[in-house]
Amino acid sequence: MRIPVVALRGLTVLPKMLMHFDVSREKSVAAVERAMVLDQKIFMVTQKEEQCSDPQLEDLYALGTVGTIKQLLKLPNHVVRVLVEGEERAELLDLTGREPFLEAEVEYIPVEQTEYTSTEREAMIRALQSEIEQFGKADPNFGETAARQLLTIQTLEELLSQLMIRFPMEAAERQKFLNLDSTYMQYMVLCDMLEREIEISRMKTEIQSKVKARVDKNQKEYLLREQMKVIREELGEDDLESDVDHYLEKMEKLKASTEIKEKIRKEISRLKIMPSGSQEGTVSRSYIETLLEMPWQKVSRESRDIHKAEEILNKEHYGMEKIKERILEYLAVRMFAGNNNGSILCLVGPPGTGKTSIAQSVAHALDKKYVRVCLGGVKDEAEIRGHRRTYIGAMPGRIANGMKQAGVANPLMLLDEIDKVSSDYKGDTSSALLEVLDSEQNNRFVDHYVELPMDLSKVMFIATANSVSTIPRPLLDRMEVIEVSSYTENEKFHIAHDYLLEKQRKKNGLKPEQIDITDDALRMVIHRYTREAGVRNLERRIGDLCRKAAREILEKEVKKVTVEENTLEKYLGKPKVHFDMANEKDDVGIVRGLAWTSVGGDTLQIEVNSLPGTGKVQLTGQMGDVMKESAQTGISYIRSVADKYRVDAEYFEKHDIHIHIPEGAVPKDGPSAGITMATAMLSAITNIKVKADLAMTGEITLRGRVLPIGGLKEKLLAAKMAGIHLVLVPARNQVDVEELSAEITDGLEIKYVSSMDEVLSYSFVKEKTEE
Repeated sequence: MRIPVVALRGLTVLPKMLMHFDVSREKSVAAVERAMVLDQKIFMVTQKEEQCSDPQLEDLYALGTVGTIKQLLKLPNHVVRVLVEGEERAELLDLTGREPFLEAEVEYIPVEQTEYTSTEREAMIRALQSEIEQFGKADPNFGETAARQLLTIQTLEELLSQLMIRFPMEAAERQKFLNLDSTYMQYMVLCDMLEREIEISRMKTEIQSKVKARVDKNQKEYLLREQMKVIREELGEDDLESDVDHYLEKMEKLKASTEIKEKIRKEISRLKIMPSGSQEGTVSRSYIETLLEMPWQKVSRESRDIHKAEEILNKEHYGMEKIKERILEYLAVRMFAGNNNGSILCLVGPPGTGKTSIAQSVAHALDKKYVRVCLGGVKDEAEIRGHRRTYIGAMPGRIANGMKQAGVANPLMLLDEIDKVSSDYKGDTSSALLEVLDSEQNNRFVDHYVELPMDLSKVMFIATANSVSTIPRPLLDRMEVIEVSSYTENEKFHIAHDYLLEKQRKKNGLKPEQIDITDDALRMVIHRYTREAGVRNLERRIGDLCRKAAREILEKEVKKVTVEENTLEKYLGKPKVHFDMANEKDDVGIVRGLAWTSVGGDTLQIEVNSLPGTGKVQLTGQMGDVMKESAQTGISYIRSVADKYRVDAEYFEKHDIHIHIPEGAVPKDGPSAGITMATAMLSAITNIKVKADLAMTGEITLRGRVLPIGGLKEKLLAAKMAGIHLVLVPARNQVDVEELSAEITDGLEIKYVSSMDEVLSYSFVKEKTEE
């Protein structure tokens, strides 16, 4: 039959389906109007492509639905709303007309009714009802109401028809149903679709519940955080969260082991729950900051150019050849071995001799960070190991604090004044240093405050001391001692001329052309205005000259100040240093001894008087116990050789001996004046004169043997300054003398003695002893 056609876009009408749709194409409107004029019958077929505006036969599906128009409503913009009811399935055979509307030849094609037994029908109906019931519960869009309506249908064909109509699906899916030729195929496809949709709905519900739970949790956390934020703002604690975030960010960037990061993370978690105003919170915050500032695995790149190191040492220090050579050897071994394990250097010498500055030069030569840890006066073990965090005001020890200050795990750490540490009831400081300076143990040094092992094996330690006598033996055993001796006047001159003068000139804002200190004036400053082993006072005197020159330039408006030897008194006043020069004539009971002091060498004029008495020995001049024992040893020796020098046996019972060392306010001690006191006593007893230009040093034994002494360089310098020509030195010190430079020994006649007989043979004026 022929019938008007409406081509539907995105829509499929099934038999027994009641629905409305809008048409706006002229041909579709004309077809609807034509159907209304006839018997209200219209053929509705779906387009294959929605975009096609003028479909041809091939653009339409083969099967469609013949329906009856129930209602027609015209809307603005030439739109017509049509309410139709589908009746029968039909096949599009051909388009017989295209103007002014589509007209087609169609043929009814009913669905094949499959024969079923009553039992099969009942089973199929129940299976569908079960699926429908589950689907109604799983899919809220379908709804339980629609499901209940379908469950009331008792015939299979009606149930299939209504389910196809009410089941939510796309137009293409409905077209597939329309193409099915039998109720059996419709049943199978519907069951399959229902099961699939039930599973999809179940998964959708599960996903939505998870998403909802997560959203609810996030909303809950957000609300709680906002509430906490408001509470903290009210309590004035709003900075805590930002601090915690800052700490966590720094921790992630920190170069450290997992153990250390885990410790920091736990401490940050504890900080979160602490009120920021509490004392415990403040302690925890300080602890976290300390851990974050420690250089756990951060190292700096060292220089491996030994020529550069030598150049820097020579540029920054004059002389000190043996020390430079030893340090360069040390650096060479470290560079060659590629590790830091090795001896720890200890520079020992008088104040002002450049121990600290040469350590700075080593750091400069190696491109290492330099840290100075002053140990002078430290007597609490906690100063080294740190205080435990249970105490109020706890802080890391000086070693850990030095590492934090350096910022790297391989700095050069100077342990200054290591001989000045002491101990009390709080612990032994030197014992705490044993672990620090032991390269086999210090790779896991634990500070009491930090509570985590620190690796000190990469640190280069250099210690300084004025004397090794006060350093405990186990601590001294861990260090390699390098002697830094006193400077000669010539060395002081070069240091002052090449380094100190320029330094003080810059410090006082003077230009090179504004002040000139002649070489003779500089030598006079060294000789008559300073008396020291190092150059600190010399630098002060040069500073005095620069300040006075600056004032003179401003007041007198001169362009240049020249300091000469004959004008020194104008700037520095009268000479401050006076040397006890060698005596002009030989004398009885007066012998010149040599001594070592913290500021260099000195000469001691020992005076002995023998006077009638009861055999007492009187010692004056603030002698120490060791020096007093040396005097007693000397007397015992003299009494044992009295017959050789024709001394009456009763002499010692009828005479007192008084030994005095001038400058009584200055304490004196040590065994090196033994032969000097013995010679002076024997001279006084025998009335034999001692040579005036003679000086001596050495320890005496009861049998008259001469033992070696220390500080020989300083003692020989003092003898040279005093105008001494002949110096007696213990024979076993000959090796030490041979190592000294010719600058020190030139002008001195050095005799090596091993017994008092040799000492006396060189000391006594021979013509007076001849019979």
